[in-house]
Amino acid sequence: MRNLTRRRVLGLGLGVVAAGMLGGCTTPGMTSVNSLPIIPPKAPGEKVTLTYWAWLKDLQKVADIWNAQHPDIQVEVVWIPGGNAGGYQKMYAALAAGGGPDLGQVELRSIPEFLLVNGLVDLKRYGADAQASKFDPTLWSQVSFTGGIYGVPQDSGPMGFFYQTALLDKVGAKPPTTWDQWRDIAVELRKADSYLECFSLSDAGYFTAVATQAGAEWLKPTADGWVINMTDDATMKVARFFDKAIDDGLVNTQISPFSPAWFAACARGGIAALTGASWADALIEGISGGKGRWRVSTMPRWDGGFGSSYWGGSTTAVLSSSRHPHEALQFAVWLNSSPEGINGLIDSGIGWSANPAYIGAARQQPSEFFSGQDYNQEIFVPAAKEQNADWNWWPITQQSLNILADGFRRKASGGTLVDAVATAEKTILAAFSNKGLAIRKEQA
Repeated sequence: MRNLTRRRVLGLGLGVVAAGMLGGCTTPGMTSVNSLPIIPPKAPGEKVTLTYWAWLKDLQKVADIWNAQHPDIQVEVVWIPGGNAGGYQKMYAALAAGGGPDLGQVELRSIPEFLLVNGLVDLKRYGADAQASKFDPTLWSQVSFTGGIYGVPQDSGPMGFFYQTALLDKVGAKPPTTWDQWRDIAVELRKADSYLECFSLSDAGYFTAVATQAGAEWLKPTADGWVINMTDDATMKVARFFDKAIDDGLVNTQISPFSPAWFAACARGGIAALTGASWADALIEGISGGKGRWRVSTMPRWDGGFGSSYWGGSTTAVLSSSRHPHEALQFAVWLNSSPEGINGLIDSGIGWSANPAYIGAARQQPSEFFSGQDYNQEIFVPAAKEQNADWNWWPITQQSLNILADGFRRKASGGTLVDAVATAEKTILAAFSNKGLAIRKEQA
């Protein structure tokens, strides 16, 4: 999906709208900011104020560290709801009205959707490529489209296996290193009236992450448009695996991770583990009586798959409404790569640091909650290097995940995950076509 020419964009799935946007043409009622002359940096001695819309808590405290060091470039943070909980709608509305902030927190998977509405500045025009070495290469590739750079990586969610030691000890099990071992432990725990894990039928994010780990590449760009293949061997293997796990009663599908019922079940020993992202640690620490009962291991893996996957991840993007993209880029790089910025972001609730050289001071020491384990360096540092770098996000990602989740819900009334994935693929094909986006099914 990277380094595409204008000719390739025309056939890419980003269709006529995005071809105009990314190639420097106009779209109905909208001109791409990236087709206009580069905005010069502020004049010496000039003072500017940047606005940053984000859903991380207490982020102004982090911005104030920058503000103290840069009196001529001040940053004001405005809290917004999480992306699809209202934050994106607020950004889209501001952009449509011709306004908006200088910077916005935008998830990695949502970058292509913002590109469709001319919402982001191509930061390569302002020298962003010189900053690439400060960030994880996999994350940098996920903000790089059509030869441009459309955000500064902020965090990600490498995955591991969180588990209660006493419950695995109860059935004589060690943390699983493969998904087959995971199933064996789930069978034994059911005999002991516990579940190994939950499987949410209303959120396709978990399944997507596990399929990615198995080697899935659902959508790929080519010279003549997007190519979709959600029924590849890797995805079908994962779907069949969890179809059987659900049919055999090995996972709890009645409650979802991090719901009140989930916290209660974990506290009473009804759920033993969670295969989840690094950021789940802070939530698991909210389990009553959990201190010293939990540890972290590597994510179980599939034959021929990757050692880990990723779930979540955000960027600091410069929106097309910014009048100061030079200065906005400077702040975004500082925020997401400097020790002061990363430490402050961790306090604000950041996921895994996007700077592979610095994971944050709080994550370089053993955890009292997780049984004295130095799990961040032991598990998540290598996990961040063992992810599927070929996975691409696409212009209607959220709509696609909603379509998949709708199919998963039918599992409760006799459907299958295998059928849900196949049906979702057809529906997503139609959704692309309805938006004028070029797409075709990959041929075997």
